[in-house]
Amino acid sequence: MNTLLLDSDDVDDCARLADVVDAVEEAFGAFERGDTQMPVKSYIELPRYDGDFRSMPAYLDTGEWDAAGIKWVNVHLNNPTEHDLPTVLGTMIYSDPETAFPLSIMDGTTLTMKRTGAAAAVATDYLAVEGASSLGLVGAGVQSYTQLEAIAEIRPIEEVVITDADDERVERFVDTYAEEFDVREGSISEAGQCDVLSTVTPVEEPIVGPDDVGEHTHVNAIGADAAGKHELADALLESATIVIDDYEQCTHSGEINVPYAEGVLTDDDIDAEIGELVVGAKSGRTPETGVTVFDSTGLAIQDVAAARVVYERARETDAGLEFDLVGVGDSVS
Repeated sequence: MNTLLLDSDDVDDCARLADVVDAVEEAFGAFERGDTQMPVKSYIELPRYDGDFRSMPAYLDTGEWDAAGIKWVNVHLNNPTEHDLPTVLGTMIYSDPETAFPLSIMDGTTLTMKRTGAAAAVATDYLAVEGASSLGLVGAGVQSYTQLEAIAEIRPIEEVVITDADDERVERFVDTYAEEFDVREGSISEAGQCDVLSTVTPVEEPIVGPDDVGEHTHVNAIGADAAGKHELADALLESATIVIDDYEQCTHSGEINVPYAEGVLTDDDIDAEIGELVVGAKSGRTPETGVTVFDSTGLAIQDVAAARVVYERARETDAGLEFDLVGVGDSVS
């Protein structure tokens, strides 16, 4: 048995979003049932380089399959301007739970993009209006692409409104999808009036207020991934139905972290974890539901679930490069 090396193109090809969405939904369900192990994400702060490292191990058992792995990922804000590298880089080690054999080492950056989009799609499926056909995007970075592609898997998206301070990024996005969707640049308020809104910015001062969204808009708050980040105004959060992916992560580094730390929001303001919706312990959208917010911090179980999809597909299609990492060659079966 050999280890399979999968680069970003391999991961992109093998991470079919419909399959990743299903796998992430199963992971949320397993998490709610207690069939996962996921230590708290650990951080190594690197102020000298204006960055950090994060380690994210996990194991999950859905009842039909189990999987294990660890993602080593970073956020280095100076990478694009000083080193011509992405802000976020990641490496995923996907292992056999039975033997601990490293089945695959794969690009974790593309994997993160895919599973983050998939998580928003799962939340959108439970919380957006049934016939949602319009999507607003605040932020035109790499995650905006996956948000659109993943959410379009579970809702009949036709109209897309995108806004970003960088006009060139908006233009690239519009050009990319001009033949598939009715896509245009607009203001934050125009994006927020869509049936679904995904915010994918790193801001620490809120940029989306209660008047910027429609009466029944579902908001995927994606950008906050560290303490102090905050895209949605407190008044918007206070009036919305809030669904989170994980209590510890969201209160520490998710969209709700700032108002929670300040006492503006309390545990009583958190309506559900996404896993509760998946297993049916709590309801998603009802006819009486107004604005909903999904606070997505990104869980290691999502990475492992997505890695399984990628690995299985790679084996089916002979993608990637096999190599004898462990040094046992064909002696292991």
